[in-house]
Amino acid sequence: MRLLHHIIVFVAIFLVLSLHAQQAMGQTDPDRKPIQFSGQVFTEHNDELIAVPFVNIAIQGTSRGTFSDYDGFFSIVAREGETVIFSALGFEVAKYEVPDDLWSDHYTIFQLLTQDTILLPETVIYPWPSRRHFDIEFLAMDVSNELQRRAAENLSEEALARLREDMPADGPEATSLFFRQQSQSYYHQGQFRPMNVLNPMAWKEFIDAWRDGQFRRQSD
Repeated sequence: MRLLHHIIVFVAIFLVLSLHAQQAMGQTDPDRKPIQFSGQVFTEHNDELIAVPFVNIAIQGTSRGTFSDYDGFFSIVAREGETVIFSALGFEVAKYEVPDDLWSDHYTIFQLLTQDTILLPETVIYPWPSRRHFDIEFLAMDVSNELQRRAAENLSEEALARLREDMPADGPEATSLFFRQQSQSYYHQGQFRPMNVLNPMAWKEFIDAWRDGQFRRQSD
């Protein structure tokens, strides 16, 4: 009986895996030609087109997808008849259905996203409940020479430079850096990353930094 139970469980697992493999093969029909799409995602703001970074780009009904980089550039492979979905926070979802009569296997597209945001009225917070309270506090404010000296020290260029060096990145800065690194890793996935040793702009930045003395020791 125990052997029969193991056989039944094995057959059930085999049937489930076979059904899953058939569904996966149905999602990627080999008869449909794969096409490489590269392009950029834009949105309209103040009558100007600006790039939209970190847009989710996915093939509907499959697990294939990618992200646009910080400048809105992307590259993805899709088959004829599939639907490419563009989605980003604050924008309406856009869809592009790949035609089945394309003659080339490389195309460039520029996708426009429409903003889908709700603008709330501006809220201004004042430290005093009324102008009268402000006048009272302003007249009672201490403006001695000691406070002026402290204010001048706190706003000096040396103090601000120390704050810029020691202050950690805030939430938006850290998030932007993380998404940039993620988009770069996805953008070059499956291929060799470009070598800066052959990049003339990288050599220019290195020479400029060397002339400015950025590679000198701190003790020098």
